[in-house]
Amino acid sequence: MRELVRFHDLLLRERLPHCRTAFVSGPAQVGRTTSCKALSTRYLDWDDVAHRLLILKGPEAVAKHLDLDRSREVTVVFDNLQGHRGWKDFLRKFQLRCSSRVRVVVTLLSHQGKLPSRSSLVRINPWTVGECARKGLVATPIEVPAAVSEEDWMALLEHGGFPEPFRKRDARFTQRWHARRQTDLIDHALPRLAAVRDPSLLQMLGLLLSDRSANPIVYSDLSRQLGVSVDTVTRWVGLLVELQYGFCVRPWFSGVPKALRKEPRWFLRDWSAVLDPSARMRTLVACHLLKAVEGWTDLGFGRFELRYVRDKLQREVDFLVLRDRKPWFLVAVAGESPRGGVAPSVLGHFQRVTRARHAFHMVMAAAFSSADCFALEEPAVVSARTLLSQLL
Repeated sequence: MRELVRFHDLLLRERLPHCRTAFVSGPAQVGRTTSCKALSTRYLDWDDVAHRLLILKGPEAVAKHLDLDRSREVTVVFDNLQGHRGWKDFLRKFQLRCSSRVRVVVTLLSHQGKLPSRSSLVRINPWTVGECARKGLVATPIEVPAAVSEEDWMALLEHGGFPEPFRKRDARFTQRWHARRQTDLIDHALPRLAAVRDPSLLQMLGLLLSDRSANPIVYSDLSRQLGVSVDTVTRWVGLLVELQYGFCVRPWFSGVPKALRKEPRWFLRDWSAVLDPSARMRTLVACHLLKAVEGWTDLGFGRFELRYVRDKLQREVDFLVLRDRKPWFLVAVAGESPRGGVAPSVLGHFQRVTRARHAFHMVMAAAFSSADCFALEEPAVVSARTLLSQLL
């Protein structure tokens, strides 16, 4: 396959000269290490025992080893630093030791809380239709439609957007990769975040949730199946989100009569691991929209969020994107035709009550069209290839 330009690589290179610290987060196996290694030869990996021993000796030893005193402008990469329980204190002391001439890149599974001053966050997500269709950073949140090749489209549907299976495009390799990634998350990444008395139960929870992607999380059902308390399941789901094994989309209820308020929907980060075709489609769209809202926020276009809408009358629209806390566009997902999705009246109803500017009935099997989806303000049937190509 042809070499594809990654959005986050361009964003990192643009941001780095203007910030003192760049935090790079993303799911395991998404390409954080590959991207950051390309930024500098001064690279230390916490998972490397020799590098770990050096970091534990403190900032002075690291600066001497990397010969930073003789360098004017230099970038230092600390990979997998989240494994160091005192990484925040180490980073603060390292920056005090090296002053402003040293740029620091830190890779983490996820970043929680407020960023330090003069720092930037770049969140890496798997490949998407928009990233396959175009090169370069975007100047506006919404781009003109751009066709993606049939080969790339089918590879995304069947193998997902994580670099290894997406490049290999081999079904047997993809299956082995799924199993290896889940084991690595539980056995290696989880201990860095929290102590779990029985990791095998957490692994069982991951398997149960892999079958429930695009569905509501019912904590009481999971509690009964695993034989643990509801509070424990809630905490474990939070750990899986922090591990970036999956993510939750919460309902939007402001201004929506009789709206559900508390029932989140669960989505895997890797849609190719979802067996049910309908759930896989919705998971693919959820991952594309999540990448878009995170990317737009990181680029400074505003504050974006991903939600869904459902009321007590069982009316529902799969996704709602917020822009600066205001509903922007709705997306209802269908397979072969719009008849497989929500009724047009439901989509129109939620557009009225949320006051979203756009409402799309997205058909996954529809052919690409060069028509701009975001030129339409009434509820409209659109091609998935077209709409997703206009996002990041």
